[in-house]
Amino acid sequence: MRKTFKFALALPMFSALVAGSCLQASGQDGAPVTVFENVRIFDGKSTSLSAPSHVLIRGNVIERISTTPISTDRRADTRIVPGGGRVLMPGLIDAHWHALMARPTPAQILSSDIGYTNILAGVEATATLLRGFTTVRDVGGPVFGLKRAIDEGLIPGPRIYPSGAMITITSGHGDFRQTSDLPRTLGGMLTRVEQLGGAAIADSPDEVRRHVREQLMQGASQIKLTAGGGVASPFSPLDVTTFTEPELRAAVEAAENWGTYVATHAYTSPSIQRSIAAGVKVIEHGHLMDEATARLMAERGIWLSAQPFTDIAGAAKLPPAHQQRMRQVVAGTDNVYTFAKKYKIKTAFGTDVLFSKALAERQGQALVDLTRWYTPAEALIMATSTNAELLALSGKRNPYPGKIGVVEQGALADLLLVEGNPLENISTVADPAKNFLIIMKDGTIFKDTFSK
Repeated sequence: MRKTFKFALALPMFSALVAGSCLQASGQDGAPVTVFENVRIFDGKSTSLSAPSHVLIRGNVIERISTTPISTDRRADTRIVPGGGRVLMPGLIDAHWHALMARPTPAQILSSDIGYTNILAGVEATATLLRGFTTVRDVGGPVFGLKRAIDEGLIPGPRIYPSGAMITITSGHGDFRQTSDLPRTLGGMLTRVEQLGGAAIADSPDEVRRHVREQLMQGASQIKLTAGGGVASPFSPLDVTTFTEPELRAAVEAAENWGTYVATHAYTSPSIQRSIAAGVKVIEHGHLMDEATARLMAERGIWLSAQPFTDIAGAAKLPPAHQQRMRQVVAGTDNVYTFAKKYKIKTAFGTDVLFSKALAERQGQALVDLTRWYTPAEALIMATSTNAELLALSGKRNPYPGKIGVVEQGALADLLLVEGNPLENISTVADPAKNFLIIMKDGTIFKDTFSK
């Protein structure tokens, strides 16, 4: 029997959760039944809304969509939502998220008790869901426990496609040791980030292979390596190319043995080209690539998981050298999307929020920022059905078999009832508290302000 959520927590955000979950109902087969009446559907693929329609949800699946009223047993406990012509759309998907590291500061992660860190991540997971993001692809962090708690119904949160620890090299992006920790001794004590499972340091194909297998052993749906330097890297500037091709190839082989894929953090052309040569299927970022590399990605069918970085406000507290790197990335944002459109690269949407509650709260605004290059419909398609296509690359390691990112018969019921038309005014997604009247994930209503 499916769970509904009933909380007695003194947190304002939970009042909407309780209201929604208590209103779900059971049909004759015991599965919850919800009917959305008179809604216009953005299906996650089309550039226009449907005619007024009716949608029947049974359990966690969209059972029927019809332009004529749907007849049900109309039991008293069946949930009927009179949409009044409002928009029903798929839940949003963030393809580059850090569920455990989105809210705490680096100092909090390194110094706090892991129990506190996980509770904080749980609170952020609930906030993420209430922003309308019903699914996230986590690209680095120890989120296996958080995912389990959400999946078991212990706390509300999005579906999580976990990568586990991001795998890096000595001095690479993700190596947060101090120089006083050197030299590393064989069998020596791991640093705090490694102990927490946030990063894993590997300096040979064999070490890479072992760390990949450890993440898969814990339930990773895909693997993340850092193939180049990063904005917040303590030691590796943006121009640095880190893993060798044999090391990257070892990761790809180990992941493919499990039927899944490798994604690499890579801003520059050399790091991207080396990743492609090794068999990597997804490039994270890509902001500093040249046109020849963009063309290569298109020819090889490589995915680009990009983020619409448009200013350096989020880097204001970084050291000056890191702020300069952020300026380089922001300056390259226009190029990466221009190339992506010109060469029709498979492009996913993500936000890459780290260490800032305020930035996490702007998750929907990042989708609005994407309209500097795409129409609202194109941006919303990217954040729904296109991102779902990327997540499906995990194959048999997909933790949530079933179709997401679309509103169609047989798809999983991850849905948003929206005030306003986001295809005309995408800014509605930047104010989810006001405009997302109902948030449903897996057939369960987690927010319902519409019926109040």
